[in-house]
Amino acid sequence: MRLALDGLGVHRGRYALAVEDLTSGRSAAYGSSAETFTSASIIKVNILAALLLQTQDRGARLSSAQRQSAADMIRVSDNDAAQKLWVEIGRRPGLDAANARLGLSPAHAGQTGPWGLTRTTARDQISLLKAVFTQDSPLNAASRSYLRDLMSTVTDEQNWGVGAAGAPGEPPVLKNGWLPDGTPQLWVVNSVGIVERAGHTLLVVVLTDGQPTRETGVALIERAAAAAVEALVRTP
Repeated sequence: MRLALDGLGVHRGRYALAVEDLTSGRSAAYGSSAETFTSASIIKVNILAALLLQTQDRGARLSSAQRQSAADMIRVSDNDAAQKLWVEIGRRPGLDAANARLGLSPAHAGQTGPWGLTRTTARDQISLLKAVFTQDSPLNAASRSYLRDLMSTVTDEQNWGVGAAGAPGEPPVLKNGWLPDGTPQLWVVNSVGIVERAGHTLLVVVLTDGQPTRETGVALIERAAAAAVEALVRTP
């Protein structure tokens, strides 16, 4: 996989990639899987996972208003909906408490600022995807199914990123995020999800920053994810 990604040539900014093949049990990373990146809107999966975990603990179900906010937050990446649910989970302390159970490191702990500026790592995002898409999770089957349904019905405008690594015709199951990173004309662009390729089911994370445009970041994510997945599933 490293040879395949090195072969992509020069790229702008930083990126970290992590892939876990749920079929073969293999995993691989490129760049530092422990190096932190700004979350941007991929944090919305984490927010919903925390809300579902809290709701399970109470033996309750999401209200109709919560379900609408969750759908808007994941399918169209609505920020107002995310803010509502961020408040409902108890903001950062609620997120950190949920993450301790979901298998994520305390990368968020002690930070200040809005939810989109939380920091995350490729390793933690793989842990979150495992909690969403596998049975080894504190999330129950209904919660996992709900999250997967939302991530598999993103709007066409959201259909880019790690889904490029999947088999042709496979519907995307992902969440993307992007924002200016505070440096003029540079961008954070991230993508996380699950793909099917050559009979394998793989969790894929690509985090980037320092991208000259959003489109440059998208192109880097798609090239890197496709090359990494192809290399991993073809390795004998």
